[in-house]
Amino acid sequence: MKNLLFTSLGFVSFALGAIGVLLPILPTTPFLLLSGYCFARSSKKFEIWLRKTKLYKFYVADYAESKTISYDRKKKIIWQIYLLMGISIFVAPILWAKFALFLLTLFITYYLFRVIPDKKD
Repeated sequence: MKNLLFTSLGFVSFALGAIGVLLPILPTTPFLLLSGYCFARSSKKFEIWLRKTKLYKFYVADYAESKTISYDRKKKIIWQIYLLMGISIFVAPILWAKFALFLLTLFITYYLFRVIPDKKD
């Protein structure tokens, strides 16, 4: 029963993380980290599958393994965030929502470049 619960939660969080790639208001990385946590406690097969996905490799692998992200990877991530958040800010119908999305973008930028250390190659 416990394995089924963790496996189900792992797939739900993976799906939300995948949707988060397209919708910047859903955070991709935390959902993928949750998927890894759930699969590690339920199924070695699904944990291995997750670690082989492009989503995991792009968004989570560096951070999950070393708690760092390379500067080049950060630049790729931030440009995707800027593009998607820019579109979201442009189409948001309410002024306070535009402002909130802008503040969220600033916070993500700060967190990515000031809180998460650069990976030393």
